[in-house]
Amino acid sequence: MNSFVNRSAHFYKAIIGCLMLLVIQPGLCAQQQKGDSDQDKNIIKQHTSLVTVDVTVTDKQYRQISGLGKDHFEVYEDKVRQQIDFFSDEDRPASIGVIFDLSGSMKGKLTRAREALQSFIQTSHNEDDFFLVGFNDRASLLAELSDGDAVLRKLSYADATGRTALYDAAYLGVEKVKEGRHDRRALLIISDGQDNASRYNYGELKKLLKEADVQIYCIGITEEGMYAGGLMDQQGQVTLDEISRVTGGLAFYPKSFGEMEDAVTRIALVLRHQYSIGYVPLNEQRDGKWRKIKVRVNAPKGMPSLNVRAREGYYAKP
Repeated sequence: MNSFVNRSAHFYKAIIGCLMLLVIQPGLCAQQQKGDSDQDKNIIKQHTSLVTVDVTVTDKQYRQISGLGKDHFEVYEDKVRQQIDFFSDEDRPASIGVIFDLSGSMKGKLTRAREALQSFIQTSHNEDDFFLVGFNDRASLLAELSDGDAVLRKLSYADATGRTALYDAAYLGVEKVKEGRHDRRALLIISDGQDNASRYNYGELKKLLKEADVQIYCIGITEEGMYAGGLMDQQGQVTLDEISRVTGGLAFYPKSFGEMEDAVTRIALVLRHQYSIGYVPLNEQRDGKWRKIKVRVNAPKGMPSLNVRAREGYYAKP
């Protein structure tokens, strides 16, 4: 009899406690009645974020390939195929930092570079916002986030002099672009790729680029004619190639103003017509380690050989 009374007392206490919880926090009692497995699922959902990747698909002539669907893409993280949970190919605006070389090595190239930048801005999305970083002996923010015309006005007064702090300028650009209005972010570097004055070294810049979800596009401004100049020119090309590759961007080395104008137009169109892919990683650990991303395209029949570019990976930060 006593055991029956005790069980009844415990039962009524539980009912009263649950009713009190319903009054104080509606729905909490029902949550508590779910099993530990449901709680674990909620924790996983809270701590697992969607990884988004902007993907550029071009042919061998760097012409943009549009019209592909979700089923044409495969995404791998550390060689494990992931399920694509988000897909979009809409024309979205971007926040863009222009990193402009104003060092002495750009003497005689500024006019061509300004004209190329004007073509880039005219082809860009109407809602893009821009800022300008100029660099020679040091990197300076010359124009805050605004429209493209403000950047061009600031650049019209600039002159080329001094040494080259390219790495510092790119570092400043990556930090500044985070303040942009749009979640799609990019830098356009117009330079000959040389660096002889930066406080940051290339290793430090590369680490920052791997942490930041910022695409970098480069226009290698050269002497008239071929790019193949002296040793410094070759080193500059290697630098610009690596910076763009790590971030999923592109690097161009035009040999004439016509080629330069074509290159910046292609970059502007690429930014406007990228594919955005999102997935929740199967590896749920947020251990801060580097996760390598690989995107593949299964092109429809009849399409030419395609180039696919996306950022190389990300750090799974807690």
